[in-house]
Amino acid sequence: MKPVLFLDSGIGGIPYCRYFHRRNPGQSIVYLADRLHFPYGSREKEELAAVLIKLVEQIIQTVNPCIIVVACNTATLAALAQLREHFPALPFVGTVPAVKPAALASKTGKIGVLGTELTINESYIRELAAQYASVEIVGVAAPELVEFVESRLDSAPPEETREIVRRYVNRFRTEGVDAVVLGCTHFLFLEEDFRREAAPGIAVFESVKGIAQRIESLLAESSVREENAPDAPNRLLLTGTAAPEPSWAVWAERLGLSLALLNAVCP
Repeated sequence: MKPVLFLDSGIGGIPYCRYFHRRNPGQSIVYLADRLHFPYGSREKEELAAVLIKLVEQIIQTVNPCIIVVACNTATLAALAQLREHFPALPFVGTVPAVKPAALASKTGKIGVLGTELTINESYIRELAAQYASVEIVGVAAPELVEFVESRLDSAPPEETREIVRRYVNRFRTEGVDAVVLGCTHFLFLEEDFRREAAPGIAVFESVKGIAQRIESLLAESSVREENAPDAPNRLLLTGTAAPEPSWAVWAERLGLSLALLNAVCP
């Protein structure tokens, strides 16, 4: 039984998992939240790469996925190349900030990227933009926004959420950008808030649809399709030995997944 596995440190990769699952309801999936190492954004690249290599080794033994989606911009930039090198037989799909379409769409030549500290400081972002257009990138690190989405999104009053988003949009507006890239998967939960606050002068870019299409293209290849089992269980797995927080049971129910620890089924 070989599912498609989505990996993130918390809930940030859920929009990718949810969108793909809705488009492909017959495909088995596993969502793995590495809460033991949350958050990824504050770690050094070498440290995070080592964590993910060890975690994928365990995933292969436990879940045996046909594809792993690194549903985290930070983890992708820090470790995707190393993961592909260590596990050459396993297809990986990375998620990187949608800098290319934002750069090509910009009229002012200035785009904003909102992400974790590691993502904002990664030279790959600027190198990617330079390939497609001569643009200036205004990078803003927002680790506190990751924490907000992870722990308070469901309980925060709508006006508080709008005010937090508005502060970031106004910062970009002051800088003269006309395109903003949501460069952390956690921020996808706030996509509609960002679009509402940014309109009409600033466009908002994300990569959910493109990632789903990439997974589907890999599944269409015979070597992957033939190994997949349509009756494989759909699960939400958590790292760590502590009992899951109540919010994880809510997410499991929303996604139609059974909740379990990586090494032991939860009570």
